[in-house]
Amino acid sequence: MVKRVVFIRSGETDWNRQERWQGWAASPLNAHGLQQAEALGRFVRHIGLSTLYTSDLRRALQTADALAVYLTFEPIPDVRLRERAVGLWQGLTFDEMQAWYPEEFAELLADREHFTLPGGESRAEVRNRMQEAFDDFIARDAGETIGILSHTAAIKFLLDELIPSSVSEDYNLGNTSVTTIRRSEGGWELVASDDQAHLDGLASSAVTEPEERR
Repeated sequence: MVKRVVFIRSGETDWNRQERWQGWAASPLNAHGLQQAEALGRFVRHIGLSTLYTSDLRRALQTADALAVYLTFEPIPDVRLRERAVGLWQGLTFDEMQAWYPEEFAELLADREHFTLPGGESRAEVRNRMQEAFDDFIARDAGETIGILSHTAAIKFLLDELIPSSVSEDYNLGNTSVTTIRRSEGGWELVASDDQAHLDGLASSAVTEPEERR
């Protein structure tokens, strides 16, 4: 039975550094992101993962490949672990979103949970597919500790659902950060969030959803 779930954010890309919203873009890890992934790989070999599920986006798969070098099994890609689809806002910075789509941005602020980004997804849609994937993994896996490699918004939205006391606006998730939850009598509880100890001085940037930056 699964007792612990380790959430991992993918490594850094150039768009992370430029603070551009990536969504489903096929952004590759930059040189710094590859260093982060290598450091993360040396860490995960010691935490007893039985399985690693990963987003199928390029930056996540590259991060997963770096971890696989240190694991005894191959990561399992799952489309449901993708980042929030941002549609027409893909590649834009926060200021560009606000300036180019003022009406839609106002609607986003008015209904953060259910507003669907132009050509993209709402928070609720992301949370629903992440919850579906999570439930499948818990049901099928017999190991005590599993890993889920995904992205900032997708992980935070799921944690809001799994842990009622969790509020996504209250914490950040840096590149290749590790966030761990464990099963308790009442459900799931947060053990540690945004753990970056494995990076040993390597910088790790965090991003927030546009509606959290008011």
